Amino acid sequence: MSEERTLQSEYIYRGRLVNLRLDTVELPSGKQRKREIVEHRACSAIVALDSENNVLLVKQYRKPVDRELLEIPAGGVDSGEDPIGAARRELEEETGFSAESWDQLSVFYSSPGFCNEEIYVYLARGLSPTKREADDDENIELIRVPLNKILNLIESGDIYDAKSIAGLLLAVSYLK
Repeated sequence: MSEERTLQSEYIYRGRLVNLRLDTVELPSGKQRKREIVEHRACSAIVALDSENNVLLVKQYRKPVDRELLEIPAGGVDSGEDPIGAARRELEEETGFSAESWDQLSVFYSSPGFCNEEIYVYLARGLSPTKREADDDENIELIRVPLNKILNLIESGDIYDAKSIAGLLLAVSYLK
């Protein structure tokens, strides 16, 4: 397998959350092609499990898909922040809980066909309530779901978000 050599890069858009870059590449065959690339900072996602074996999920409206989704808490890794620090911050912001125990379950690309975003997934346990300070642009409802019902919610399509599906399946496997 050979890499594609970048001949030229041009930023089409630079935004607060994403940048759109257009690369001209040379394929191993010598042919040239354009690649549209979305640049997005890394994210941390958390499967938070309480003392009663409930998973903390968040329900929120997502404009790109124009619907409410049931998701695991997640958010971007800020400049100068490490992924576990972002996970701790996002868990508090989105759920109002901190965790005593953290296990990294995986790291993966969300959609490598067009985007460079990496997602770090953690299992958080030993939850304690904190003061919830959600971002001013988030309207989040906290939902507790028994761990033994998670697979049913995925299979039924009630959980439709890829990072949440991946994170929850990783957690269920890890906890066996």
